[in-house]
Amino acid sequence: MSKEYAYSEIFYSMQGEGKYTGEPTAWLRFFLCNLQCNGFGQKDPTDPSSYVLPYQDINTEEYNRIEDLPVFAYGCDSSYSWSKKFKHLQHKETAGVIAEKILDVVPNRRFDNNIHMCFTGGEPLMKHAQEASVGVMQYFNDNGQRVPSVTYETNGTQPLTEQFISFWKDDPYTELFFSISPKLWSVAGEKRDRAIKPIVVSEYANVCPETGQLKFVCNGTAEAWEEIEEVVDMYRSVGVEYPIWIMPIGGTIEGQKGEIDGHIPAHVIADEALARGYRVAARVHAYLWENIIGK
Repeated sequence: MSKEYAYSEIFYSMQGEGKYTGEPTAWLRFFLCNLQCNGFGQKDPTDPSSYVLPYQDINTEEYNRIEDLPVFAYGCDSSYSWSKKFKHLQHKETAGVIAEKILDVVPNRRFDNNIHMCFTGGEPLMKHAQEASVGVMQYFNDNGQRVPSVTYETNGTQPLTEQFISFWKDDPYTELFFSISPKLWSVAGEKRDRAIKPIVVSEYANVCPETGQLKFVCNGTAEAWEEIEEVVDMYRSVGVEYPIWIMPIGGTIEGQKGEIDGHIPAHVIADEALARGYRVAARVHAYLWENIIGK
């Protein structure tokens, strides 16, 4: 029997962050992650005792579909893609079946060189997800689907497998792009020794020297800006030259506007990012669709 892989959702929307913003995109969100990022949006991300975490309080037995879950204002806004309490809502299928379901959401069931593909999570570079995504892409190639470009939205902590490197080295059709979002202690509450892996990211840069980005979620505090500067230097010291994008904190419109405790308005963070010479990644999907699941 063919191997099955756990995933949270498949949907078709647009990319709302970074380089490919606005591109029509097919999405596969894998289940499981090695980080939790419970500090997002908290008054003090470095003090877990003060966290407000709506995902922990929700009664998941009242839900039969991931799409019906609310958007969480605090903590990781995609906690449903890694927390075990949402396990009963996940899907589990072979790479071939997953690929066919991706085609089901794409217009005319064709990529036709104008639809982007994004693997996200959870963490899409955990070993099972690397294997599954390669299987999905191989299925597309074998069936005449020409995917012009693929993004892996990763936290930058997972080493690449030989299978993954070999596939992407030999793939003749598709541009591979790494969107790396390192999780900061001052923003996500993730300790540096677990979340910041410059040598691992340098492996990504060896595979894709020019097609990648470092995208930092920033809460606008002085501590966050200082940590970003320190961490950027760490990546630069090992030869990672990807451009830097700053994404203001906030999984909801209210959070983006600074109307929720622990949130600084996005425009304030954007102004500071520009003053420092960084690119700004607005969460466009949050403004268009209020960050609802499936958009």
